[in-house]
Amino acid sequence: MRYLTFALGKGRLAEKTLELFEKVGITCEEMKDKNSRKLIFVNEELKMRFFLAKGPDVPTYVEYGAADIGIVGKDTILEEGRKLYEVLDLGYGKCRMCVCGPESALELLQHNQLIRVATKYPNIAKDYFYNKKHRTVEIIKLNGSIELAPIVGLSEVIVDIVETGSTLKENGLKVLEEVCPLSARMVVNQVSMKMENERISELIRVLKTQL
Repeated sequence: MRYLTFALGKGRLAEKTLELFEKVGITCEEMKDKNSRKLIFVNEELKMRFFLAKGPDVPTYVEYGAADIGIVGKDTILEEGRKLYEVLDLGYGKCRMCVCGPESALELLQHNQLIRVATKYPNIAKDYFYNKKHRTVEIIKLNGSIELAPIVGLSEVIVDIVETGSTLKENGLKVLEEVCPLSARMVVNQVSMKMENERISELIRVLKTQL
């Protein structure tokens, strides 16, 4: 029996995923060792391998078959646009992708003026404004704290992930429009889904009992 390989998004996502897996009897003791320098962790009994990756890399590992299964946020799946199957909404890591800005930007959104949008997620922003809203905007890609952009006049609005909205509030910004709800998802390599259909389908079935 070949190993089923899992790519887990680093950080809170991986912790939550391991908790969920433990509930259904999938354990990986090695991963709990915070000082471990290992990159790949194995459960010999279940023939499963796990590795941690940066969120945006998870869909890449899955598309190319380096991992059979990935656990990653919906925002990353949408932004990366990789060829894979999204099979399960795991329900944790819940937040929203939103258009945010100062109150005054609401009027700009309602008229078809050309506005600038700062974001870490240019593909999501483009899809939302071009395909759903049918309007042209100038998209500016940033990597750091996006909230700064409208404050210093770089952009009129931002497209970003909102959990509680407290950072926005502190900076005089608010949610103006909701783009889509987000949460952790399980994705599967297209070939693995055919080759390992029985094992993967069983895993999905078992995980569903806990959701």
